[in-house]
Amino acid sequence: MASLLQSSSVLLFSSPCSSISYNYCSSNRINASISLPKVPKIRFSPSKKPSRDYHLVEEPKIGDDGFTKYSIPIKKVVPAPITISVQEEGIFNVDSSMVTAQLYAILEAVADRIEMHNNIGEQRDNWNTLLLNSINMITFTAATMAGLTLAAGTAGAGGSLLALKLSSTLLFSAATGMLVIMNKIQPSQLAEEQRNATKLFKQLQRELQTLLALRRRPSEDDVKEVTEKVSALDKAYPLPLLGKMIEKFPKTFEPAVWWPEKENDYHQFQRNNKPHHHTMKQNRNGWSEELEMEMRQIVEVLKSKDTEDYARLGSLGLKINKTLAISGPLLTGIAAVGSAFVGTNSSWAAAVAAAAGALAATVNTLEHGGQVGMVVEMYRNCAGFFKLLEESIESTLNESDVEKRENGEMFEMKVALQLGRSVSELRDLAKRSSLSELDEFASKLF
Repeated sequence: MASLLQSSSVLLFSSPCSSISYNYCSSNRINASISLPKVPKIRFSPSKKPSRDYHLVEEPKIGDDGFTKYSIPIKKVVPAPITISVQEEGIFNVDSSMVTAQLYAILEAVADRIEMHNNIGEQRDNWNTLLLNSINMITFTAATMAGLTLAAGTAGAGGSLLALKLSSTLLFSAATGMLVIMNKIQPSQLAEEQRNATKLFKQLQRELQTLLALRRRPSEDDVKEVTEKVSALDKAYPLPLLGKMIEKFPKTFEPAVWWPEKENDYHQFQRNNKPHHHTMKQNRNGWSEELEMEMRQIVEVLKSKDTEDYARLGSLGLKINKTLAISGPLLTGIAAVGSAFVGTNSSWAAAVAAAAGALAATVNTLEHGGQVGMVVEMYRNCAGFFKLLEESIESTLNESDVEKRENGEMFEMKVALQLGRSVSELRDLAKRSSLSELDEFASKLF
């Protein structure tokens, strides 16, 4: 017990912060007292009346677990008022909102045009396939009947000879009439027209979407420009056939024109909407004498190489298409006349009818199966593309105020991309053109 008391006294006196006294009684009971250091009192300042900017949760309280809970003042953050100054001719005026609404209305009309041209293009492509197959089947059937009339005449079957003769003549006549109509409207060319119209309306749609996304203050001039472009496209690629159809066999080959005639520059719409950079004044808005000379050389290459070549190919394709369009109905007409004289004293009538029918089917397949009309329309569109590019460059260079032009570096990049070249390749092309060492076309795309 003595050792236990000794060890207890050692442990108790080992704490420097405590004072312990104990008494040992005879009754073997130990009385001990422990005195702890006084805890310093924490004085709280009298609570003030909370202002409107502060919210106090509660006064300090002692919880059930013996810990003191303090309330933390939370400051109410009042956002500073935001003032927006709008001038009389600012962004959100009534006129600007009306112009934006008009542009959105035009955008909806353009989207509707895209859907119409796409659907009609598919329909007219089906016309080409169905009419080609139908006319060829009629022609082959009539030629077969014309050949059978010769066998029926030698066998002495008069009734069968008359039936075959009449059927063959009627079928050849029907094929002739259908060929005249088909060659007049050229379904393959009609389908290509609608495909080009769909592509150009989609291009205009993207331009409008860019204008509405980037342009902060559209004007009435923008609405006028876009409306003229829509009208020009409607005129260049009409939907109806009767009265407004494009002439399929003109006297001379002419490039397609789908931009407003009174405005040579198709890209003036983008120039009017370009952002004005004040730092470009020192560099003349990206233009220099070398760049202007380079653009002039590109125009000369386009005129002497690309446009001239597509005009030559278009004229050649137009002549071939005219020849085939005349030959098909002419051959079926000869076959109809020959089948009408089957059974007379001449035995050549049936042979002529059968041979002419076979040739007519071959010509029809070459013209419409080969889609010669579509090729002619493709040449028209390509020649129009180069003509548009020439006019765009020329009108840009004719603008005397350099600040009103599109940025020179941006314009050079656009021309290079439209021709399928890089900027360095475009500069090299202009340099070789000035040295008369050019042996290639400006465009690498087509």
